[in-house]
Amino acid sequence: MTKQRVLTMQQGINFRELGGYPTQDGHTVKWHKVIRTGNLSQLTETDLQFLDQYGVRYDIDFRSPKEVLDDPDRVPGNAKYQFAPVFNVDETRNSDGTDKMTANLEKNPDGGYRHMLKVYRMIATEQHAKNEYRRFFDNLLANDQANETLLFHCTAGKDRTGMGAVYLLSALGVDPKTIRQDYLLSNETSKQRIDNMVKKAQAQGVDEATLSSVKALWSVNGDYLDTALAEIKRQSGNMQHYLRTELKLTKTELADLRHLYLD
Repeated sequence: MTKQRVLTMQQGINFRELGGYPTQDGHTVKWHKVIRTGNLSQLTETDLQFLDQYGVRYDIDFRSPKEVLDDPDRVPGNAKYQFAPVFNVDETRNSDGTDKMTANLEKNPDGGYRHMLKVYRMIATEQHAKNEYRRFFDNLLANDQANETLLFHCTAGKDRTGMGAVYLLSALGVDPKTIRQDYLLSNETSKQRIDNMVKKAQAQGVDEATLSSVKALWSVNGDYLDTALAEIKRQSGNMQHYLRTELKLTKTELADLRHLYLD
């Protein structure tokens, strides 16, 4: 099978492979073991067939109960579905329609950016979020068969999913610069979606400040990641300690993850 970073789907959002990234100690993340993406509610039969053939056997859904109810996943035929809501409501607001989003933002011009900083602080500090990321790792550890792939996602595949990828790649020993590049890649892979949202907001005649806030909610930003990393440092000193003390990964589990996901 081909080794592609960005997977082209008919109706998928921000579908990406995590294979091929080098680790600091000379290994490489295996291809066809982990996919990160946005929501699966619009997938076509062709998309589902593609994922099935790709080996997707786990579908980890980070969305809130309401998002799941409104847009249930189309789960690939042989995949086990795992509900792992990082938040009880969609704090990222990426499931809001443009009308609702712009109405909220017109009252607070830099609300989008400030709101996202708050979201990332919550991801890194809330016990509920930590429990669900721990569930994510439980499934990653269970994904121990050759030719089987784990897929994890939220609505836009950039914030809750972005931090899931940060945690996993950190656990595997990928260097922070590469992890940041993977995180920021969402802006390129979601460009069309971001542009469409901005156009819809423009059509409603909103002002420039609100437009930039809409963009802030729909994009990723190095500042967002830095906010989460600052919280992680505050709580645990560094990411490796955080994985051990807050996400409760044992030395054995970290070794198992590297065995499963690295060449």
